Order: sequence, then structure tokens, then C-alpha cells
Amino acid sequence: MTAFTESVVEEAALTWLERAGWRVRNGAEIAPDEPAAEREDYGQVVLAQRLRENVRAQLRVLVKRILRRHGYPPDKQEKATETVLEQAALLSGEWAAA
Repeated sequence: MTAFTESVVEEAALTWLERAGWRVRNGAEIAPDEPAAEREDYGQVVLAQRLRENVRAQLRVLVKRILRRHGYPPDKQEKATETVLEQAALLSGEWAAA
């Protein structure tokens, strides 16, 4: 039986994320004391800002697809998309507080 160590699981997760289109970076590159810092401290494992940007981009694509599918006027799609994203941000803040 193969033993699963933390490094085996981490490597598998990184490989999966990279195949899914994520850019994998070494932790030292984004460490708090580096010029390209993306984390506030070494214990921060989820890069919240990066995750927020990715979710927002994915939502934008989905909203635009839904608007097109339902015949929403092309010249008004950008404003409608922004409105939906603003509403989603407000709701997610309320849901997170609950």
C-alpha cells in the first residue's frame, strides 16, 4: 500500500490545478517579504485576491453567455453584466456574514 504524504498530495493538487489552467508558482516567489508578494504571512494558503479575480472572471463569462442565450441586446450586455456582478458581490458579502 502506498503511503500518502503531504508532499504527494500537494504535488497531485498542483498538477491538477496546472492542468485546469492555473499558473502554479513557487511559494517563495509570492512570500510576504518578496517584491511579488501575494500573501500577508506564511500561513496564508489561499490567495484570496487571486481567487476573487478568478471567480469574478468566470462569473462574467457565465453572465454574458446567459444574456446572449436569452437574446439580451448586445449594446446593453456590458452594463447588465456589471450590474449582476455588483449584485453578486453584495449578496456574497451578506451570505458570508450570516
